[in-house]
Amino acid sequence: MTQKVTIYTKEICPYCVRAKQLFDLKNVSYEEIRIDLQPNQREIMEELSHRRTVPQIFIGSRHVGGYDDLRELYDKGELDDWLKG
Repeated sequence: MTQKVTIYTKEICPYCVRAKQLFDLKNVSYEEIRIDLQPNQREIMEELSHRRTVPQIFIGSRHVGGYDDLRELYDKGELDDWLKG
């Protein structure tokens, strides 16, 4: 079973687009939470991630980080393990 993927994003964010493209490439569905449309979600994102930038990516209850962190997992071949839980 694949872990739930959550991505905190905002509209004008090239790294958010890249993160979503990577998950689309792998046919992994995700929940996108737009902090520009739901400002109260920014506080939640910051509390969970201890970061202020987007994207912030979570796989299950594990915090991946931003796009660079996600890409590093992908490049190392570790992303599938995270997705499996």
